[in-house]
Amino acid sequence: FYNQLPDWSVLLAAVTTIFLAAEKQWTLLDWKPRRPDMLADAFGLGKIVQDGLVFKQNFSIRSYEIGADRTASIETLMNHLQETALNHVRSAGLMGDGFGATPEMSKRNLIWVVTKMRVLIKHYPSWGDVVEVDTWVGPTGKNGMRRDWHVRDHRTGQTILRATSVWVMMNKNTRKLSKVPEEVRAELGPYFVERAAIVDEDSRKLPKLDEDTTDYIKKGLTPRWSDLDVNQHVNNVKYIGWILESAPISFLENHELASMSLEYRRECGRDSVLQSLTAVSNDLTDGLPEAGIECQHLLQLECGTELVKGRTEWRPKHSLALRNMGPTPGGSA
Repeated sequence: FYNQLPDWSVLLAAVTTIFLAAEKQWTLLDWKPRRPDMLADAFGLGKIVQDGLVFKQNFSIRSYEIGADRTASIETLMNHLQETALNHVRSAGLMGDGFGATPEMSKRNLIWVVTKMRVLIKHYPSWGDVVEVDTWVGPTGKNGMRRDWHVRDHRTGQTILRATSVWVMMNKNTRKLSKVPEEVRAELGPYFVERAAIVDEDSRKLPKLDEDTTDYIKKGLTPRWSDLDVNQHVNNVKYIGWILESAPISFLENHELASMSLEYRRECGRDSVLQSLTAVSNDLTDGLPEAGIECQHLLQLECGTELVKGRTEWRPKHSLALRNMGPTPGGSA
């Protein structure tokens, strides 16, 4: 009689398999994210909004994109700006053979190069935060294009940074600047927006800086192969890291970058040897305890040829913590 009983282990395994399969199917059908931002542009594809004139893309701050302060580095945020600019061109159907070049630009071996960049940073996101980047383009001068960005916290809508830049065309073969052909202007014209991310431009002229007027200098900087983009010149974000190389560690430990204005003078080749110069200027608020600090920067070849000039403004890191804590109660130390 015992031998005629069914194999209960086999039956139990079959029931368990059926139960787990049903549970998995039910989970797939009824799955919902635990946090509203978990599916925020999960694949980072972005989309064109506002009558086809603005491109929007979300980024999740990864663990390898944060620094010692546990917040996203300025290079991370600048890479987000660059990525949205390129995806904007691609989504609009204007991506030619070059890196961000339109079809008519590719026919003429033309590429974009940045000449000016102005960035205002309100606060820095942390690991796991999702940032929302809006970007759009507009005309500037006779032969330039302006590109602007507005970055917000996806969950709160709080502004993280605003940025504006000026771009001109360069011949990829001769490395000389070029006028904007009418065919290219016709491609870009329908996407131009008369709107500025930064209304109050910093029109102050960047002072001349040399080894006699600088406070800090870092020599022997060289580009790596990975620093080059597909147009065979150093990516503009890399210059920002080099500029900050000459700032002392003690300064970076106690201050965070609040704004920067950059003027790109010349491109850098892969065999170049550079030096970074930084001069600390006057306090921005007359020496008050919560004062910001202004710095002048120069990135140049060792022969003295200027590559990038810049001005940065810094705020004490602890001032942000104090503002979040609110006023100190009366009578407390």
